[in-house]
Amino acid sequence: MTSLKSKLKEDLTAAIRARDELRSSTLRLTLTAITKEEVGGKTARELSDDEVQKVIAKEAKKRREAAEAFTQGGRTESAEREKAEGELLDAYLPKQLTDDELGAIVAQAVEEAKAAGAEGPRAMGAVMKIVNPKVAGRADGGRVAAAVKQLLAG
Repeated sequence: MTSLKSKLKEDLTAAIRARDELRSSTLRLTLTAITKEEVGGKTARELSDDEVQKVIAKEAKKRREAAEAFTQGGRTESAEREKAEGELLDAYLPKQLTDDELGAIVAQAVEEAKAAGAEGPRAMGAVMKIVNPKVAGRADGGRVAAAVKQLLAG
């Protein structure tokens, strides 16, 4: 068992003992998503820490999107719970890049892409191929794409 998955299980046990309903239900759902990912496909397999991290990031993103939808629908109580769950999951993810750090990585990637002959807005794909491995798990894809578009446009 990976260290991140075992940490999630240990934290779930502690949350159940402490009768922390929010934490225990969130961790249960996350562990279920991890197990579903492990048994999905042709053969069951053990996920690596990086793969577990991707599942956690996907679950956290779902919580943020649900909170936004609940807020727009006027259901503030449900939105608050989703936000709290998302923040709880964020604790298991690597620290997110600041806008300045992301901008520096994107600027460097744009220079690399220009050196390789990619120019203008059509260079988006080439730049994203360079940036994505560098920011994996530390920045949301939407943020990265927006930063790349901004630099390429202007």
